[in-house]
Amino acid sequence: MRNDKIATFVRESRKAAGLTQEEFAIRSGLGLRFVHDLEQGKETVRMDKVNQALAMFGMEAVPGRIERKAEDVSPSRNR
Repeated sequence: MRNDKIATFVRESRKAAGLTQEEFAIRSGLGLRFVHDLEQGKETVRMDKVNQALAMFGMEAVPGRIERKAEDVSPSRNR
């Protein structure tokens, strides 16, 4: 599972704020490589850093239900 929703949110919010990835990295205290990986939806990013990025836009990652396509869920998995 990729982090596409978070990636899209961060990328679009950063661009709406008129920031380059480098400017965003500096202002958020994150590394440029991390910002790039986050915006690409890399699966193995640290959640504390994800929340550090999201905090720039007044948001945070919280637990939520996993959205799955109907064909991805077999009856044996729904017990």
